[in-house]
Amino acid sequence: MNATSPAAAPGPDREPRATEPGRLVLLTTSHRVAPGLLSWPAWQVLRGADLVLCADAAHPQLPHLREAGLVVEEAAPTAQELVDACAGGRTVVLVAAGEGEPALTDGLARLAGSGRVAMPELELLPGSYDLPGARLLDLVQVMDRIRAECPWSVRQTHRGLAKYAMEEAYELVEAIEDGSRDELREELGDVLLQVVFHARIAEEDPEEPFSVDDVAGGIVAKLIRRHPHVFGEETATTPDEVKAHWLRTKAAEKQRGSVTEGIPLHQPALALAAKLASRARTADLAVPLPSGSGPGYELLALAARAEAEGVDPETALRAAARAYRDAIREAEAARAVGGGVPSAPGGPGGAETDTVPPAAGSAHRDVESHRPADTVEE
Repeated sequence: MNATSPAAAPGPDREPRATEPGRLVLLTTSHRVAPGLLSWPAWQVLRGADLVLCADAAHPQLPHLREAGLVVEEAAPTAQELVDACAGGRTVVLVAAGEGEPALTDGLARLAGSGRVAMPELELLPGSYDLPGARLLDLVQVMDRIRAECPWSVRQTHRGLAKYAMEEAYELVEAIEDGSRDELREELGDVLLQVVFHARIAEEDPEEPFSVDDVAGGIVAKLIRRHPHVFGEETATTPDEVKAHWLRTKAAEKQRGSVTEGIPLHQPALALAAKLASRARTADLAVPLPSGSGPGYELLALAARAEAEGVDPETALRAAARAYRDAIREAEAARAVGGGVPSAPGGPGGAETDTVPPAAGSAHRDVESHRPADTVEE
């Protein structure tokens, strides 16, 4: 029967027949939803039930059910006892514990499979359920306990954890480039841990504390402000128009005196050079590159040229380096098998050379090194 139907439960206004096997409802709830917030079908079934049971005396729903006028018995019946309680057309609701009732459901399955017992109608009814993102609440709770009880975690600071944030970010990039979905999911979790860990530490600041809710609230507000074509009256039909909205809103928010403000100088050098070139180009500033000799100035020119051509120099160089790494491993394998090494591009006999293997020169075409048209800055 449908729990939303008035006939779903015998109730006090309907006389059950002795031959009816009855109805057993397993009511599940989510601990991530505030106690007392139940679906309308759940309240209908509870109010129409002949018997409401709960094995967990500390169940968070119990005070709210009793406040609503329901009589809930604290009991842990066996599968057979539940079947007997439903006899005569009675409706019995069992409020399940947080982890469910696996032993009880297994027992009911055995009784049903025996064929010797007249089974009641069985129904699993979610009284409350998780929305997308609900497991983030679990992460916050776990992190809170670790911060309080772990001897290592309790001593950590923002500055002490900074290196781990960088490591996890690099591992995430590697997982993206390797294309492993399992590794990508794991590394995203590791990056998320850094966010929650730092937010938990921030709660303890004596002067300017903030929480993970403040962090989430800040980014939600920023995304809404910078997407007026989604949440406001503006329109945008192309990535360029979206970027224009973003930059215009950001400029109004930041009120910066220079386009170089806000660029982190601790990022990798190629990425830093490309970011400076990008800011200058976006601001229509024709700034000549500084003159000088040596690899640094040469790399700066290469990074600026790559950025102007829509190529991320950091990604391109990393792809070339990975190709070079593969070539080194091939040479090592060849030497292990044949006792020698293949001739290097610079000369016979594998003489050392600074020449990059040919495959590395075009490696950037094998990865997504081109800057997307809708790339925007936070």
